[in-house]
Amino acid sequence: MKKVLSVIISAGLAIGLSFGVADKADAAAKVYKNCTELNKVYKGGVAKSSTTKNKGGKTKYKPFVSKALYDANKSKDRDKDGIACER
Repeated sequence: MKKVLSVIISAGLAIGLSFGVADKADAAAKVYKNCTELNKVYKGGVAKSSTTKNKGGKTKYKPFVSKALYDANKSKDRDKDGIACER
């Protein structure tokens, strides 16, 4: 009985942990009205990957990295460098 119970509990934990918890950006993937609104939440803007380099010059803040959030706000990346609303 104990073996069956431990197998059921282990399987339940494995299934529960496999779903995980979505991070802030992936859960929301909010489309912001403009860069001012986006920068209130993400001061450095949003980058599509951690390897993305800023082509627009020096920035004050490091961008938040989230492909889902970047894709939702891609129209705000005016210089097409992979970082939306960089400051």
